[in-house]
Amino acid sequence: MTDAAPSTASGRPTLLLLDGHSLAFRAFYALPAQNFSTTGGQHTNAVYGFLGMLLGLVENEHPTHIATAFDLSGPTFRSETFPEYKAQRPSTPPEFHGQVELIQETLQALGVTTLTKEAYEADDIIATLATRGAAAGMRVLICTGDRDSFQLVTEDVTVLYTLKGVSELDRFTPARVEEKYGVTPTQYPDLAALRGDTSDNMPGVPGVGPKTAQKWITGYGSLEGVVEHKDEIGGKVGQNLRDHLADVLLARNITEMVRDLDLGEAGQLEALTPGTPDPTASLDMFEALQFGTTLRNRAFRTFGVEFEDGEAAALTMDSPATGKLATWLTKHAGWKVNRPAGDAAVHRPLAVTVTGVGTPAGGRADRIALLDPVVGEDGALHAVDIDLTDQDPADEATLRAWLADRGAPKWVHDAKAEWHKLNGSGLVLAGVEQDTALAAYLLRPDLRTGDLADVVQRHVGHEITADAPGAVCAQATAELVAALTPELAEIGAMELYLDLEVPLATVLAKMEATGISVDAASLRDLSDEYGVQIEAEIAEARTIAGDDTLNLSSPKQLQKVLFETLELPKTKKTKTGYSTAAGELEKLAASHPHPFLGHLMAHREYQKMKSTIDGLIEAVADDGRIHTTFNQRGAATGRLSSSDPNLQNIPVRTEAGRRIRGAFRVGTGYATLITADYSQIEMRVMAHLSQDPGLIEAYRAGEDLHNYVGSKVFEVPVEHVTPELRRRVKAMSYGLVYGLSAFGLSQQLRISAGEAKQIMDNYFERFGGVKRYLDEVVAHAKETGYTETLYGRRRYLPELNSSNRVAAEAAGRAALNAPIQGTAADIIKRAMLRVDAEFTRRDLASRVLLQVHDELVVEVVDGEQDVVTEILREQMDGAADLRVPLDVSTGVGSDWDTAGH
Repeated sequence: MTDAAPSTASGRPTLLLLDGHSLAFRAFYALPAQNFSTTGGQHTNAVYGFLGMLLGLVENEHPTHIATAFDLSGPTFRSETFPEYKAQRPSTPPEFHGQVELIQETLQALGVTTLTKEAYEADDIIATLATRGAAAGMRVLICTGDRDSFQLVTEDVTVLYTLKGVSELDRFTPARVEEKYGVTPTQYPDLAALRGDTSDNMPGVPGVGPKTAQKWITGYGSLEGVVEHKDEIGGKVGQNLRDHLADVLLARNITEMVRDLDLGEAGQLEALTPGTPDPTASLDMFEALQFGTTLRNRAFRTFGVEFEDGEAAALTMDSPATGKLATWLTKHAGWKVNRPAGDAAVHRPLAVTVTGVGTPAGGRADRIALLDPVVGEDGALHAVDIDLTDQDPADEATLRAWLADRGAPKWVHDAKAEWHKLNGSGLVLAGVEQDTALAAYLLRPDLRTGDLADVVQRHVGHEITADAPGAVCAQATAELVAALTPELAEIGAMELYLDLEVPLATVLAKMEATGISVDAASLRDLSDEYGVQIEAEIAEARTIAGDDTLNLSSPKQLQKVLFETLELPKTKKTKTGYSTAAGELEKLAASHPHPFLGHLMAHREYQKMKSTIDGLIEAVADDGRIHTTFNQRGAATGRLSSSDPNLQNIPVRTEAGRRIRGAFRVGTGYATLITADYSQIEMRVMAHLSQDPGLIEAYRAGEDLHNYVGSKVFEVPVEHVTPELRRRVKAMSYGLVYGLSAFGLSQQLRISAGEAKQIMDNYFERFGGVKRYLDEVVAHAKETGYTETLYGRRRYLPELNSSNRVAAEAAGRAALNAPIQGTAADIIKRAMLRVDAEFTRRDLASRVLLQVHDELVVEVVDGEQDVVTEILREQMDGAADLRVPLDVSTGVGSDWDTAGH
């Protein structure tokens, strides 16, 4: 832990004690579980909140000693004495499972002592340590949400009681206890025994609240005094006291904390000084938790997590004479300006870092650093740093030619970002051989951070600052190449890396920079239409509710209207009342249709669409085009995602979606748009991977898959498969890819669980290869720890073997999905590279604008429509060699909607 000044003028050491389970539960309920989970399905909201509170305490209180006490799951002496003790507490929410263990592992990695004691509670450990600490002259701070701890308060012991979530604390000193409860800390357990404690299932005296209990304690001095004078207390409460005296005395005995536990060597005060953190274990924990860098860096700074710098070679900054950059490139990269045709010189790679700003809509490059990754004869690495805003014309021409030379290999970190910076300054980046951001992603696809500093810290073991010079970053990139490529080779991912992901980055960068033309006026008209519809739905809903000020976006107001005014059946109970979430209201509308629900749900849908449209309008750049960002490292399965704005979530089959797509037009100077997509790509991948004879036969025979499957499952001729039967089979077929259960299918189709199970059983009976494959893929992933696509893309799923059932089940669903979705993603990526290469080979002016999962959108110049269509069909069809044929469909139109098919 970092050195800190003592927190009191006397210089006394400070002992910070944390009530582990209490704070973990507080954190769990303070932060929404759905917002904090790993990609493997382990919820982490309690961990995040707990660590945030711990770091705040350490930063503000500067403790010299820290310990966190946790309860064990077994019985305690209290529950053995009073079996009803805490028996009323509800079962632990499934989302909480596994989080305490993660907190403990993280604390241990950071060097913080964690303690448990069989048959005792965390309270007793804290009481013991607080007593020892105060006796040793320490200032003691106890952080907890348990009021029983107030009995420990003295001039030397302060309780930091959690009020609101994990962000507000009330400091309970002796004076504060008296102010709040009217008794001294010593008297507080007497008060609690009389009053009772519903959280611990201690009944107390019926009819006696805090004020009466406080009056008795103050009047008679203690519970013992109250007992001595019990016959003097009149009225019903006096009789209740006498009738329940045994319960009160039992409660008082149970409430008393044990202050003299034997905690072994780990519980000695000198052992509570935070130890030297294990940097590797700390980094591994935060990466497993997937919190991002802010909390991690704060924790590392607070607890002094330090990484040893490896023995990096010395770095020499060369300063070539004006006009002599070509000489430097010849010496360090074997590259020559205007080399003669047929020159077979082998060009050596340079690590490159560009300083500046790069976005899909534009950018600029301020400086560029080039580094020779081979140590020179002088034992040093050599680099140059070039100011792009003030260059000699000869050096500028040399640099421009070297950057654009596909035969001059470059090593970069995040090629797409570097491409945009250079493109914004009119420079072309080609010949990228290594992209260490992509290498790190392939090795750890579930991690959500991939900036250079994080990857260097993770894989090389030393730190670079955010403002490190370009040459230092280039050196770090070279170190990463040396560290990561052997790891990629070891898992058989070099081909996936070098032949697919690295070249794709440049293709995506060009697509982002090109953008897609949009009719902004059409979108504004559409937004206005939705605005009118939203107001109409609000007016109708307010009329039905009888409330002219009703806010349809307020859960609290909706709860009142739905469950009080309209007296509709209650939905799922939440912390803030009955749920008004979309899924719950859809179920309610299905079982109890009501006009108000219809208007409410329409309002939400219109609002959602208007928000999408307004986001698109804001994203239109000065050139009249939208430049989305394709996230190559955004999904653990390898699937591309789109953001700023997301062009992959525009509905295809709804009227609203079609109208939005209709606003995406062919650009000036181009004749038309062509779309090309794979039909049922994931189901075809399923057929290939499962080797199911039935699915393979259907695809090879050109059958409509869902009609074919429906005829087998429901035992009817193909021509008798109704639209409803086809809908059921389609939902199940795609659902299997995502781990859909019979219950989930029943909910989706709104049929009984028994009927859904029968459909599944019939399916698996007739398509046994699918069942076998699904079982085997999960079993193999449990054994190896990962799944793999057809092309060797791995997804690691350590949660598969977790004792946390929720996380293990989520990981199981991911294991089913990852090989299928990942293989489909690899196929469309391979297709994009093939199409790009063929466009380049034939010197076509047409260009690919978008990738939407299994679809490509191409802007075509006049005269190239036929050849582009031919290329799309051939290259997409040839992107994979499966046991079943790929089916590529194309469409043509002046806008995205009419080009659809």
